[in-house]
Amino acid sequence: MTTKANIIDQHLENQDWLKRLDFYKEEIAILKERLDEVTGKNTATDFLKDVEHFQNQFIVQRNNIDELGHSIKMNEQGLVKEVNANPIAVDHRKVENHEAEADFIAYFEKNFAELRTDYNKFLSKWM
Repeated sequence: MTTKANIIDQHLENQDWLKRLDFYKEEIAILKERLDEVTGKNTATDFLKDVEHFQNQFIVQRNNIDELGHSIKMNEQGLVKEVNANPIAVDHRKVENHEAEADFIAYFEKNFAELRTDYNKFLSKWM
């Protein structure tokens, strides 16, 4: 069943999500820097396997951010087209809710929180 949402509410949610994704991009950059620092001080085989795992996870999460950001921007373009096609009563009109993006961002944030927890445990073990 498809739900409807106000155009302005969906736009504001899109803007919030894009800001959150920017935050996650910055966080990945910081996590990578910390990993580089720790890598320079350790060469144990177990350590290097974990380093590779986290490097791969950062790449995967960055790809997820890019994919989600693209999807949100496409949704935003659809909202703009809707408003341009009929600018009357925009603040009251409803469009199909962007449930796929909402589900994806919830999934992403849950996975990222788990990655951050695992990463911090890894760092505490090797620092």
